[in-house]
Amino acid sequence: MRKIQRMAALALSVLGMVAGTMLVAAPAEAATTPSGACGSSYHQIDHHALGSVADVYLFYNGSTNCAVTWVRSPNGTTRYDLRVQIERQSDLVMSPDWGYYYYYAGPVTLYAPNTCISWGGSFEGISWMSGWSHCG
Repeated sequence: MRKIQRMAALALSVLGMVAGTMLVAAPAEAATTPSGACGSSYHQIDHHALGSVADVYLFYNGSTNCAVTWVRSPNGTTRYDLRVQIERQSDLVMSPDWGYYYYYAGPVTLYAPNTCISWGGSFEGISWMSGWSHCG
């Protein structure tokens, strides 16, 4: 009986390792455009240049905003210090993303109908934030 239990435990362990390897090995889908990062239900309502190397894009779908900081000509081997955020004026809830990324930061989304938002981002220390705008 113990031998069967050990064999069953070993089989489950191997199965778990194989399943874990399959999950880790699958590459994440990367967007190829700023609008693709947010999805097809969003349309661009604004953008702002961060120098000559990146842009912050703002999209909206009728109730939810989506923002992305996008590197214009990434080389695919350099990680850039990128940030993006949206803040809702009605309750000051913020949706941020920051880190070292190859292509873009975000997308970040924030449900914000009938209120103003502040949005912006940064590329390697070049930062920009809007005032309260896009009041729905």
